[in-house]
Amino acid sequence: MDYRALFKDENEKVQERYDLSIHRIEEMLKEETVNVKYREFFRKTASFMVLISDIYKRLIKEELMDVSMDELQKINQQLYEDIIEENYEHSYANPAYAVKMLGEGYGKPLSLVYSEIRGMIAYAYEYRLYFMTIHQELFIQLYNLFEDQQEPKEKEIKEIIYLFLSDYCDVIGENRIKEQYDPQMTFAKDIIMESDLKDLRYLYRYGEYVSQDQLDMAEYLNTLPQTTIDQMADTFTDGYIRGFALTGRDLSKKETVNIRYVLGFEKMIKKAIINFEQAGLKPILTRSSVQLLSRRAIRIGYYGGIPNKQFDYDHKDDLAYVLDGFLNNRRLEVLKAGLETYKEEAKVFAGPAVVETFGGHPFIPKVKEEVFSLSEKQQKLSVEYGAAQSEIINEYLPGEELSFTIIAFPTPEIGENFKEIFHEVIGLNTLDHKIYTRIQQKIIDVLDESESVEVLGSNGNQTNMVVSFMKLTDPKKQTKFENCTADVNIPVGEVFTSPVLKGTNGTLHVKQVFLNELDYKDLTITFEQGMIKEYTCKNFESEEENQKYVKENLLFHRDTLPLGEFAIGTNTTAYMVSQKFGLGSVLPILITEKMGPHFAVGDTCYKWSEDVVVYNPDGKEIVAKDNEISKLRLEDPSKAYFQCHTDITIPYGELGSIKAVKGDGSKVTIIENGRFVLPGTEELNKPLEELDEIYL
Repeated sequence: MDYRALFKDENEKVQERYDLSIHRIEEMLKEETVNVKYREFFRKTASFMVLISDIYKRLIKEELMDVSMDELQKINQQLYEDIIEENYEHSYANPAYAVKMLGEGYGKPLSLVYSEIRGMIAYAYEYRLYFMTIHQELFIQLYNLFEDQQEPKEKEIKEIIYLFLSDYCDVIGENRIKEQYDPQMTFAKDIIMESDLKDLRYLYRYGEYVSQDQLDMAEYLNTLPQTTIDQMADTFTDGYIRGFALTGRDLSKKETVNIRYVLGFEKMIKKAIINFEQAGLKPILTRSSVQLLSRRAIRIGYYGGIPNKQFDYDHKDDLAYVLDGFLNNRRLEVLKAGLETYKEEAKVFAGPAVVETFGGHPFIPKVKEEVFSLSEKQQKLSVEYGAAQSEIINEYLPGEELSFTIIAFPTPEIGENFKEIFHEVIGLNTLDHKIYTRIQQKIIDVLDESESVEVLGSNGNQTNMVVSFMKLTDPKKQTKFENCTADVNIPVGEVFTSPVLKGTNGTLHVKQVFLNELDYKDLTITFEQGMIKEYTCKNFESEEENQKYVKENLLFHRDTLPLGEFAIGTNTTAYMVSQKFGLGSVLPILITEKMGPHFAVGDTCYKWSEDVVVYNPDGKEIVAKDNEISKLRLEDPSKAYFQCHTDITIPYGELGSIKAVKGDGSKVTIIENGRFVLPGTEELNKPLEELDEIYL
């Protein structure tokens, strides 16, 4: 089915509005009716919208199907040149520049509008004329205001933007839900399955930014034998399917799976699509959100290159401009109504299958006064929205019925050793889980006999933590730790539990860690009775800025979070590869968490599925799935969950010791000076010994 046919009726109904609005915008380029101080902003933005309109016309006529690579690259450059790093300092997408040129009262909201209008790129490539039209009409409203009044009141600008978001909240929200759960939305799937993936022009069919990294990645995958591509895809899809089996979830009731990936991996994704379809699952490939009302810091769909991380960071809290209680409630009403509309599609949704990438340089953002930030009241509204949103979603997509899998690969951006690193990572992702299951059980047996664990740092790491565990009522049939065997969470290599908060105290410190695409230097968190008491880092000169950075991006505007997970990573091979190639600052947490003990702040790993009975390979039931906070779900779910779970790992090289503490006070050492010393775990030291030989 031609994807354009899905929107044929919708586009025909709005065609006249679209034609009138784009014609009006074209006229703006010749007019001098707006105050000269603001004229450049309106002309530049109008010119950008005309560019998108011209591209849309060519897409509809299929004129871009056979043009040269050079022309496609030129078009892609035109669409994104305004926000790439070298041009960003003089772009109205940059709130600092917009404020400088337009004044704070106008600059901040107009930069927000321009950022929102950039989402029209996706709408043009997906033939979504309605969404292009409403953004054009928003722009005309603002232009008319400046045209009529020359110096309009700031509240009038805000009113226009607020009404736009409020009026179209239902349309935007329902569309996003349709994209996530309706298998008819085949835009990206069609590109992958119908294109000649050896012809890299296919990358430009998405409308996403295509960097050299995406081109190099796609070209490299084309050089690999199909057997290697199959191995990558099979590991990915088999892990997903095995995850359902191991957790006792019924995959036969499900019909769709959401595949998330970065452009350039299409050859692997194509094989994954085939695998999933053979397993009875239709793939849904959703673009990462471009809309203000649903924009997320963490990408939850497919996406291309990131032209400028600072641009994303500058606009992450734009909603603060208009957020109030009414809009919060409106968004929740829309979410519930949308899920009700697509409840049958939601019922058969199995969960996400995610391909992550790594290799880019750690990003430390510039903190700007000119950006929007949430007030204390809005922070509370944001937290309330997250809790209510989670509860609504769980009503239609019960956590105990969903699963997922995540796998990660490097991209060429990692440097000259890319090919060797890529080969090593394939090896990591396919390690024999049976060997790890056996060794990890030795660790679990000791931890099951313990009441707590002591973790000490070394080599400049100031960690000094005591983590408490629940007591088993039937040790012969029960266990505290899950034996993670590379199903939902690839690669293999960890045992984890939900700690008891009471008695969990101390300081967690990491010299450097890369979390949610942001870099943290000397991250220090103090826990008291399992809850975060203090936090800081050394990214900035000002302590105030350091604390604000951690609160915004790790605590997500909350005053505190519980310790939701404690784990011991056992993948020493991953650590060896990391050290061998100097990857410590670029590896994703998916791999890093397997390279030492890690502590997750936020929800437990069993959020919304605490009552699902889960067994380890030895047949024992995993019973440590709750803590004192998550148990509040029985009374008030809004107080039980935080909608975040961030793993923070102490690498072996910064680890002094891990000791299990029994009820009588005796201790059993699991790791000493970064080496496994517990009998039965010595095999894990072989990669570390290999690393020693490399350095010697």
